[in-house]
Amino acid sequence: MKRLLPAPWFSLALWLLWLLLNLSLSAGNLLLGAALAILAPLLMAPLRPLPVRISKPWVIVRLMTRVGLDVIVSNLQVAWGVLNLGRKPPRSMFVKVPLDLRNANGLAALSTITTVIPGTVWSELALDRSILLLHVFDLDDEAQFIKHFKATYERPLMEIFE
Repeated sequence: MKRLLPAPWFSLALWLLWLLLNLSLSAGNLLLGAALAILAPLLMAPLRPLPVRISKPWVIVRLMTRVGLDVIVSNLQVAWGVLNLGRKPPRSMFVKVPLDLRNANGLAALSTITTVIPGTVWSELALDRSILLLHVFDLDDEAQFIKHFKATYERPLMEIFE
């Protein structure tokens, strides 16, 4: 059964979504939706990420809280920086952050976090996953930024995924 339906919940969701989008329960839509629900997960199976084994779930709660607060603070800082462009231009720069995190799921979470927080943009990951290139909107101290980034985001993700 697992070979026919590698992701049964995903298949069910696809089938229901197909029926909802078509607003019809005709036999053709039921069959076409079922075919899509069976074939799509089979064709996408090689693209599925590695299974995740989370070791410290409370770290997730702490990290999510921290990211939420950082999003708010960062939004205010970027807005203030944009409003004061004429008086004090931002010191934008690319920062190379050395990484200890190697887990693919952890790196995906880290990329999501850096994309969500205003003022930072994930730019490039070295092929060996050892260095992350970030663009930072306004930066005072590169060494302090790297230390903060690693302690605030990378270390909790390592606790969760490794």
